[in-house]
Amino acid sequence: MGGLAPVAYAKQMAAAYDFQDIEQRWRERWERDGLAVARPDANREKYYVLEMLPYPSGDLHVGHAKNYTIGDAIARSMRMLGYNVLHPMGWDAFGLPAENAAIQRGIAPAAWTLSNIANMQRQLRLMGTSYDWSREIATCTPEYYRWNQWLFLRLYERGLAYKREAPVNWCPKDATVLANEQVIDGRCWRCDTPVQRRNLSQWFLRITEYADRLLDGLERLDGWPERTRTMQRNWIGKSEGAQFSFAIDGAEERIEVFTTRVDTVYGVTFLALAPEHPVVACIKGLVPSESARAIDAFAESLRSKSELERTSLMEKQGLFTGAYAIHPLSGARVPIWVTNYVLAEYGTGAVMGVPAHDERDFDFARKHALPIARVIVPTGSSLAADAPIAEAFVEDGTLVGSGAFDSMQSAEARRAIAAELARRGVGTATTNYRLRDWLVSRQRYWGTPIPIVYCDACGEVPVPDDQLPILLPPDAPITGEGSPLARLPSFIETRCPKCGAPARRESDTMDTFFESSWYYLRYLDPRNERAPWAREAADAWMNVDQYIGGSEHAVLHLLYSRFFYKFFHDCGWVSGSDEPFARLFHQGMLLANGEKMSKSRGNVVGIDETAERNGVDAMRLFLLYVTPPEDTSDWTDEGINGRVRFVNRVWRACEPLAARARSADVRALPVCTTPDEKALVRAVHLAARSLVEETMSRRFHYNTTIARLDETINALTSAVSASPDAAATLYAVHAVPLLLAPFAPHIADELWSRYGYERSVHLEAALAPQEAALALDEITLVVQVNGKVRARIACAPSISESEAFALAEAEPAVRAYLDGKELRKRFYVPGKLVNFVVG
Repeated sequence: MGGLAPVAYAKQMAAAYDFQDIEQRWRERWERDGLAVARPDANREKYYVLEMLPYPSGDLHVGHAKNYTIGDAIARSMRMLGYNVLHPMGWDAFGLPAENAAIQRGIAPAAWTLSNIANMQRQLRLMGTSYDWSREIATCTPEYYRWNQWLFLRLYERGLAYKREAPVNWCPKDATVLANEQVIDGRCWRCDTPVQRRNLSQWFLRITEYADRLLDGLERLDGWPERTRTMQRNWIGKSEGAQFSFAIDGAEERIEVFTTRVDTVYGVTFLALAPEHPVVACIKGLVPSESARAIDAFAESLRSKSELERTSLMEKQGLFTGAYAIHPLSGARVPIWVTNYVLAEYGTGAVMGVPAHDERDFDFARKHALPIARVIVPTGSSLAADAPIAEAFVEDGTLVGSGAFDSMQSAEARRAIAAELARRGVGTATTNYRLRDWLVSRQRYWGTPIPIVYCDACGEVPVPDDQLPILLPPDAPITGEGSPLARLPSFIETRCPKCGAPARRESDTMDTFFESSWYYLRYLDPRNERAPWAREAADAWMNVDQYIGGSEHAVLHLLYSRFFYKFFHDCGWVSGSDEPFARLFHQGMLLANGEKMSKSRGNVVGIDETAERNGVDAMRLFLLYVTPPEDTSDWTDEGINGRVRFVNRVWRACEPLAARARSADVRALPVCTTPDEKALVRAVHLAARSLVEETMSRRFHYNTTIARLDETINALTSAVSASPDAAATLYAVHAVPLLLAPFAPHIADELWSRYGYERSVHLEAALAPQEAALALDEITLVVQVNGKVRARIACAPSISESEAFALAEAEPAVRAYLDGKELRKRFYVPGKLVNFVVG
């Protein structure tokens, strides 16, 4: 033999795997060669894979790396499977943390943000990710936010952007608006001042115009997790019901309510109003001054409470106003209460209280000794209307105590009562939505300036396109008190675009969800100076084939992006489907010692230290191997060390045979002369099949593929020790880089290069699994009697059911449990199992 004897091979194994040198060298070459740059290619099907763009907070840890590693493994796999892959990256770069850094550290938001971007980009490159960096964007640059402003103006022109008063969380000390998460126990997170609810004039986007389309579109998104679709359905909250009004005793005004259970209207024993409801002012004029002051005091006590506190966290509280409403059907007087759990901005700001048939109303009525009137009984029940009520009955049933509608079933009664309210001119059947218009105003500096000016003569005036972008001034005073832009005359003072008279700029900036709702289109045409993107680019690449990101974005970001894309579709700027993301994948969280990684816990595992100590390929393999990608997993030293050992085993098995690997054609099966050689080749093709199946099925359970690679390297390690010259051994050595490339890209390219290839392994076609390699010469049939294993029998894979039963019955170890017993049933699982049930 002219090859290596086992002893000679063993002596050649001394070369250590220098992962630091090799990984850095290949990253530099991929960058130099533009390996991941996406170009038009009519001969290949496009595949747009995208991870949600990150906020540049400063440092990435291995928990963040999980998301990007999954996306990169998909992108590399799809390239090798013949697709023209677009895999870009950018930065969601506006936001409050940059202003906080300016206040706490004296660093300008732009400088802080750009420094963080530079560091995080370095870390993402360090991870060996195959991003097309030529398409990189940062939403804080004028080149990007110019188009935020342009899109806002298009929404404004179509009546989808408008301004109105809305309640906000207001810190009187800092003179600034706070997000809900910045209100802690009713106090400002920064200065601990009690927070007030205050009405401010705010900009909104009319997303409610798209409510039905957003809801209907979910039915077509079968590539999305069902839980996410359900969350969006619930957020939109479409409900069919009736809207009608109660007169106020002694006043002209009326109180509008909406209900999905108008069949319970005769059970109304009180009305609950938000203290901020406009009709409260009228009510205070009807009642004694003492009652009016009590109403004001109750409203004041809620000014510092957030929506979440009022609707979910606080005990349900209320105050009888002293006024009464008139029931629209029965004419009964109904007491009017103000409560903490009804919000002016939800629905009509008023709720009809039906304690016998609503659990929240029942609890409230019991607490305040309000009447409870049963008007629905279970169908077929003999329960009397005046029988004691121990709990609310919330199901449909038969009406009682409901005048002309007695004995009707709930569904029929809902139609009949709605019709009667309409006949009387006080109500109508209607559809309501939980979804509210999107508030996009922020009293912040670090965001996109809203392109509107205010002129005493012309009113509200949009800024012309040729004056965009309205730039953020670099010298705005950021103190945390009030709006920085509002206090800067050089920014606020301008000229009216219509008449040229002195005017004032809008000082609010846009919600950061605005720019993240369309960034996926800017990647397609990032240097376009005439439009946010060209229609041809959208036609070529949209929709996003696979979107990847955390389930915490299941509602707002994804819903806003869908709204924007439907608007773009209506404008003719995109074609095809009006949904931006064909498929959605939520990665699971990575914990450390069972806890979320955070600096405060001291359990952060950094990317830099992991890359330096263990190598990037080992880190990527661990992140993909430890659990299925959608599951929560735990970072462990044992786990990462196991992947380090795996990388070294790959190197020791393949590198000594690098010079002769190409002598075995990796696209043609080798001649196998022993069972071990057949098993080795089969292991190679099991891994190849797993790679293809996990990618093309869109499950992405690459943990199973890497487990197959473990089996392959185990078999290969034995083979190179026993028979390094065998065709099967050289074939497996040749195939390993093709199998490893999506997961451990550096060692894969290093081995491929040492095999004598000049072109990167990542430009090669994936190894196609071959049935001839996967076929078994024999299988093991498990034989059970009454569910207990009694024998294992080797047989041909093609064995029939009758042959399997005959073979099993002839086995002595099985016969001993069958003789003398009644055979009741027998089962056969083809190629796997025979089970006899005896008695």
